Amino acid sequence: MGDWLIALLLGIVEGLTEFIPVSSTGHLLLLGHFLGFESTGKTFEVVIQLGALLAVITVYLRRLFELATRWPHDRQARHFLIGLLVAFLPAMVIGVFMYDTIKNIFFETPAIICVSLIIGGFVLLWLDRRPMTPVHLDAAKYPMRMYLIIGVVQCLAMVPGVSRSGATIAGALLLGADKRSAAEFSFFLALPTMGAAVAYDLFQNRAVLDFSDFGLIAVGFIAATVTAIVTVKAVLAFVTRHGFGVFAWWRIAVGSAGLIGLWLTGSF
Repeated sequence: MGDWLIALLLGIVEGLTEFIPVSSTGHLLLLGHFLGFESTGKTFEVVIQLGALLAVITVYLRRLFELATRWPHDRQARHFLIGLLVAFLPAMVIGVFMYDTIKNIFFETPAIICVSLIIGGFVLLWLDRRPMTPVHLDAAKYPMRMYLIIGVVQCLAMVPGVSRSGATIAGALLLGADKRSAAEFSFFLALPTMGAAVAYDLFQNRAVLDFSDFGLIAVGFIAATVTAIVTVKAVLAFVTRHGFGVFAWWRIAVGSAGLIGLWLTGSF
């Protein structure tokens, strides 16, 4: 498979998986492993995540503008912005201290990704089938303690395969959120979390970054942006009606297929 087609495929996969609880990083790393694709300093894999961020900004542009203009005089807007900051801080602190472990061990061990996908799938199945009566229906009105706990749970996603959106959604559901607001808060929390993660990763790899394949990066970035816009718009309606069961089974299937592939190729 040519590099241009791989770049397009990886961009589409990033856009489709970033905001659903299946782990976009896990999918990208496994695909890259089996297709033999790896950019210098992970430049490609890092930059195309910005396409997914651009998608959230595009879909929620009006809401973000309202928050930016209303927070000085609107108590609810301030509450939500502070809540996002509180939820973001645990990942920022732990991410800095565990950066080397995450990049050099977790990211380089496909078996860990596969096992994480499978375990996360069963957890998601349990949550989806667990009888719950939601008490928090608006992500902008969650209690501050709830924002903090969701932020702590999000840190589990530093292990590729766990899924950032999956961890935050699971945390919110366990704390009494409904499925729609849990997914929506995951979208918003992606902005500071992913933005900071990409910026920090680019800084750490500044000495080895290679933008010589700018065309490949551009293809992946555009593909990620377009598919993520479609995904973000569709996910809220889908999970409200159908829950997260289909994503759970997909995780289990991909993780199992990955383990089989690693065994067949002697890559354990």
